[in-house]
Formats: sequence, C-alpha cells, structure tokens
Amino acid sequence: MEVLFVEAKRKMDLNVDEIDFSMLPDKIFLAYSIQYKELAEQINKKLGSRIKGFQQVLGCSMLKSRYPILLVGSGRFHALNLALKGNRVYVLEDRIIRLDKKELEKVKGKRKAALSRYYAADKLGILVSYKPGQENLEKAVFLKKKLEKNKEVSLFLADNINIGELENYDIDSWINTSCQALTFNSKVVNIQDLEN
Repeated sequence: MEVLFVEAKRKMDLNVDEIDFSMLPDKIFLAYSIQYKELAEQINKKLGSRIKGFQQVLGCSMLKSRYPILLVGSGRFHALNLALKGNRVYVLEDRIIRLDKKELEKVKGKRKAALSRYYAADKLGILVSYKPGQENLEKAVFLKKKLEKNKEVSLFLADNINIGELENYDIDSWINTSCQALTFNSKVVNIQDLEN
C-alpha cells in the first residue's frame, strides 16, 4: 500500500508587507495552524527579533507563553484554546485583532456550567479517543472505577468525537479525556478539571 502525504495549505489574501502590526506588543510568540505555515514563516522573517517563539498549534496544544501570542489562522477554536491557558492572544485573519474578552468569558461560563452539571449528574459518559497523542484509556478506566461507586458510568471510545452526537445518549454529563478544546460545550468537562 502506498501512502501519500499532502501538506494542507490555505492561502490568505494577505501581503505581509501590507499587514499593520502596530497594535502588537514589542515581543510576541508567533503561532499558526498548519494551513497558514507559509504565511507565518513570512511574518516570522519580517518581524525578526520581535518573535520570541514560533510554533504550529493543534487543537490540543498546551502552549503557554510568557509573551502575547499572535495566531495566524482562521476561526476561534485555536485562539480560544490558547487564551484559556492564560495567554494574551491576537489573531490574524484578514487583519490583526485582539481576542475579545467577552468571547473568552462566555466559554469560561460554559465550563463552569459543565462542572455544575457534572456534580449534579447521575449518569456520566467518559469520552476516550484512540488517536495517537490523545488516547487516555488507562486514565478513563481508572476514573470509571472511582466514579461508579456513586454514579452510573459508561465509556465511549471513538476516533473522531462529534459533540453533536452526544445528544443521542441518555447521559447527564460527559467527561472528556482527549482534546481539551471539546469542552467549549456546556455538557462536557475535561478530566484535568476534575484532577485539580
């Protein structure tokens, strides 16, 4: 069987020389989603010594930077995930914007609601991904044994976890053991939130 690797690219209709970087602090960490690697490399070259770190981000990235982060990407998924780790985040889409604090507070509110729902739940579902780097089956089994003394607990194993599909099950609250960004939904808590 032959395997072919095709790098994902997406072109932003931006010319690096026309981007207004004036709102950024003097020192920044430059992060990018893989589709925008080429543009991020151009920005890295242009800003030179202002860049104090350069890294691709994934949904599960645990990036914590002492410098504000400029994220080259689209959508809010990666930006919110980075901001929830305590980072100050700027996003370059068609222009540079600072991540809105109201948007971040809304996600934090959903996380609080999810924790409240978890504590009140009688039926729990533990989500386990078998993707490399996200698989935490051992932790999930340990947690199931611990929780089933007081609650009804089921394990759900999948490659791709589709939040919309969770409504099809008679589960009061879900515990996520894979990508932490799944908890943008108010029915899902991260296993890390329960360990603290």
